[in-house]
Amino acid sequence: MQIADHISEQILAGQLQAGDKVPSVREMATSIAVNPNTVMRTYTYLQEQDIIFNKRGIGYFVAEQALHKTKSMKKEAFIQQYLPVFFKNMDLLDIKFEDVQQMHEEYNKSKSN
Repeated sequence: MQIADHISEQILAGQLQAGDKVPSVREMATSIAVNPNTVMRTYTYLQEQDIIFNKRGIGYFVAEQALHKTKSMKKEAFIQQYLPVFFKNMDLLDIKFEDVQQMHEEYNKSKSN
């Protein structure tokens, strides 16, 4: 899943775009020092999610709908996994939604500068 997350983050950041070639299974396995079978399972998973596709004999490429699919998957995971923990911590620490909203606005301002 870490490999899938890495590729997904590259897609979300615009570093990998529709039609771009993804590193081969061997290249990826060598660069991150894992077994090629692990990378192959990741690529199979991403292919099942319509994020990448295989051109036989050429390699794997980013699918046209990869950005949309990746955003949808990441958004759903965020809502299901992280928000409940975030809300629980807000309650435990007595953080108000308005405080978070203000921090978010400040973050957006600093990001645009």
